[in-house]
Amino acid sequence: MRSTTGACKVSRMDTFAQLLARLRHISGLNQSQLARAVGVTPQAVQKWESGETAPSRRRVEPLARALGADTVQLLDALFPGRTPREAGSPENDSVPLISWVIAGHWAEVEDPYAVGDAETWLPCPLRHGRRTYALRVEGSSMYNPGGSPSFAEGDVIFVDPERDAVHRSLVVVRLDDEKKATFKRLLIDGERRYLEALNPSWPERIIPINGSATLCGVVIGRLESFI
Repeated sequence: MRSTTGACKVSRMDTFAQLLARLRHISGLNQSQLARAVGVTPQAVQKWESGETAPSRRRVEPLARALGADTVQLLDALFPGRTPREAGSPENDSVPLISWVIAGHWAEVEDPYAVGDAETWLPCPLRHGRRTYALRVEGSSMYNPGGSPSFAEGDVIFVDPERDAVHRSLVVVRLDDEKKATFKRLLIDGERRYLEALNPSWPERIIPINGSATLCGVVIGRLESFI
């Protein structure tokens, strides 16, 4: 039986990961039980407690309810030095890491938090729209060994569907005859639109958009990690 003793006393120096693990231990919940209560996977909770990723602002209140904890205490640990209102602002929030298949239909998504099968949630350090998401790059079409930008397979990119695409924007696009999205650079020549692979050795490096295409978002940044 889990305890309902409420939030424990912790110092301001405690990280969110440490606080979350401590509160979960006091509550008597294991990672799987907490994950079910919050609506995420056990792997997501494991990553939160290891400090590898952080939950989105929207997940804080469900976490507090499940743990019998104080929402403000969790927000203070997650966003040190910011007020709860500032902690909930878009530029400080986390975004879902999703699959390419889901990205191909992201233009139809009204509420990003309705996506229940996100791999995890990642803090986005850039100012971004509410429907911003993250993707793990597949393939080597955007790998440019002799220049910049360059994206290797496995890199994580942040994609904002609310950002306007202009000539030479990096974009995620779904073509009508494709089942999933593609990541390329957009080239605009008058009324014509093309998609360019950054890899100079890529076959069909530039392809015209002859049919209908849906812009799934503009790539606004990449996750940099050295651990």
